[in-house]
Amino acid sequence: MGGGSQQDRRKADATMGEMIFRRSASARVAMIGAGQLARMTHQAAIDLDVDLGVLADSPDDSAVLAGAPWRLGSPNTLADIEAMAANADVVTFDHELIPGEHLAKLEALGHRLNPSPAALALAQDKLKARRVLSARGFPLPEFSPVSSPGEVSEFAEVHGWPVVVKSPSGGYDGRGVHVIENHAQAAALLGGHPAADATWLAEQHVELAAELAILVARTPSGKTAVYPAVQTFQRDGICRYLQIPAELPSATLDEATNVAMSIAEEIGATGILAVEMFVDASGRLLVNELALRPHNSGHITIEACETSQFHQHLRAILDWPLGPTTMRGPAATVNLIGESTGADPSQRLPEALAIPGVHVHLYGKAFRAGRKLGHVTALGRTPGEALGLAQAAAGLLTGS
Repeated sequence: MGGGSQQDRRKADATMGEMIFRRSASARVAMIGAGQLARMTHQAAIDLDVDLGVLADSPDDSAVLAGAPWRLGSPNTLADIEAMAANADVVTFDHELIPGEHLAKLEALGHRLNPSPAALALAQDKLKARRVLSARGFPLPEFSPVSSPGEVSEFAEVHGWPVVVKSPSGGYDGRGVHVIENHAQAAALLGGHPAADATWLAEQHVELAAELAILVARTPSGKTAVYPAVQTFQRDGICRYLQIPAELPSATLDEATNVAMSIAEEIGATGILAVEMFVDASGRLLVNELALRPHNSGHITIEACETSQFHQHLRAILDWPLGPTTMRGPAATVNLIGESTGADPSQRLPEALAIPGVHVHLYGKAFRAGRKLGHVTALGRTPGEALGLAQAAAGLLTGS
């Protein structure tokens, strides 16, 4: 692009914003990111006549391929985010990987961000989240910031080996999470880190009995709606499948719901807040991580609940009335993870659709081993029956 004045560039950006957003739409939402969460939010936006525009890294991003209006740019570039926000009623996110200083600048310029930068920071920085939640009395694993192998060993002297060492930011699907068995492993991890003053998050290793997630929707005016607890099942740091209702004691589920609702209020969440939790071997409930956006654990709500998390997120960030979260029936969702077989789910779709009652969602992503390519949901008389149907379809799709 030629030189041009800053004023000329701002006019061009505003024009681009007008091209993305219709003046006649019921609302105009800019979403930073264009992955599968943006793709499914776009599908919900169509139902509500909401114009959802996405900031995409590539024309091949999942939401772009599904037809979402888009602008090419980077979440790390303030000018790209500003241009995306032009003419939008509200800015929201399909991931947390945006510099906090950019979000603060956007807010200072008068743009409406839901969730707010202050709330989103708790999903961006696990150590910050631990400190804030601990100070407010929420149940957490024991934790400490560490910057050296010696500090990891000191933590282990009090809380025992192994120690879970996490990168405070940027990790997902098991990335940036390390189970350290001894001092030598701590030295290999922290000693080899390029930044000598890097701070990691050390956590007590928890013997797990179960994992679950509670989704809470909250509007800027403080109205809330909570979904039934979703039980999650992980392997290699990746959620493999979900079940609803969670097959856990009612007292545990009540406590989890109360904790999640309280966190939403304490941090001023807006939109969907997902609170991931552990149940340890003694039955104690512990908060793991927060996500302030639609979440993998909420994909099951598309078929299993009266209002999907994607419709609900839009309603919440726009301060519209929230929808009912009533469960339609027992359900299970299986994530489609790229397998070593190299099978492309899109090429095997008819086989899976032959199974009555399954709902297949493909994300339009190119195959890569270990990558989430889609998910399958099924309803049944019990969560176990639903899981069997979903797993059968998923096995056909992935060749596993």
